[in-house]
Order: sequence, then structure tokens, then C-alpha cells
Amino acid sequence: MSHPQSYEILLVPEHEADTRTPDPDTALRSAVVEATGDMGESGYPRYTGEGVEADIDPATHTVEALLVDGTEIDYGLTVRIAEHIGGRSEEEGPGAPGTDARTG
Repeated sequence: MSHPQSYEILLVPEHEADTRTPDPDTALRSAVVEATGDMGESGYPRYTGEGVEADIDPATHTVEALLVDGTEIDYGLTVRIAEHIGGRSEEEGPGAPGTDARTG
């Protein structure tokens, strides 16, 4: 596969995402998701793990669809992703395209 095999998903309050570099300690929830090899309904690769299902655009690292424990996230929450490389996460840097997926 040409896209990353795993990401760390960070669910943060929207105001924390305004800094573009949220502290993982401020995340309300985090999960490591692994590529399933399937395409999601959004047309992007599907990732699952730790109760989280996400369709992620590998070109822009944008979360196109997200379910947490089978439900959509509440308004006022933002999703951040960090690519998992060699067993460690590497957070997308400031100004990186597609690192936020706002709700509402």
C-alpha cells in the first residue's frame, strides 16, 4: 500500500486545535488506528482501532469520516492525526494541510 499503515487519532476540544500544535495531554481521547485494506464509504482508505473508525485521505492526511464507539463526534470537537512511523507517532507540524477535521 502506498498510504501510511497507521495513525494516532487525537480528539481535542475545538479551541485547543486553534493553536495548530495541540498537546496530546489535552486530548479527550486518543487511539492508534491501523489500515484495514478496505475503502470507506467516503472513498478513502479505512483505518480502525481502539473503538475508532476513520476514513483518511492519504494525500492530505485529512480525516474524511470518523466514528468513535460507533457514533459521530459531538460539535465543538476537532480531530487531529499523527502518522505512526516505526512504532512512534510523528505529529503533523504547524501549517500541515488537512490535519484538522472540525465538526459543526
